[in-house]
Amino acid sequence: MPLLHKEVRVVLAQPEIPQNVGNIARTCAATGSALTLARPLGFTMSDRKLKRAGLDYWEGVEIEITDDLDTYLEERGNFFCFSTKAKRLYTEVDYSEDALLVFGSETKGLPEEYFAKWEERFVTIPMRPSCRSLNLANSVAIALYEVLRQHHFNHL
Repeated sequence: MPLLHKEVRVVLAQPEIPQNVGNIARTCAATGSALTLARPLGFTMSDRKLKRAGLDYWEGVEIEITDDLDTYLEERGNFFCFSTKAKRLYTEVDYSEDALLVFGSETKGLPEEYFAKWEERFVTIPMRPSCRSLNLANSVAIALYEVLRQHHFNHL
């Protein structure tokens, strides 16, 4: 199944929980978006929990794996990093249809040096101060659908 738009791509940096990645892959398949996983991964691609969470949607999503996320982002250029540490809201960004939406691991988030290097590319999803973070798969869905909304769900 081909991508439905220019190429919104979800990028997961060192994901740890296979069920989250499976759910994210399913969301990518449903929206025609691509998925990049940056090693190390906290599971194998043959993990039964990963496959189960993605159901029969695996053939409908383009998946890429990279060993060097820094270079990957610098080469692609048009990326936004999601973090609870950011000040700018994710809804305050004008996303292009070829945006990369970058998320850190479930327990560590993105590396501190990313924030120092690319602070202007960081955005946050608001939540109550008493909560540490949202589930990774939910955060990806919120961000991805904001990009699609901004483009009037043209290809869905």
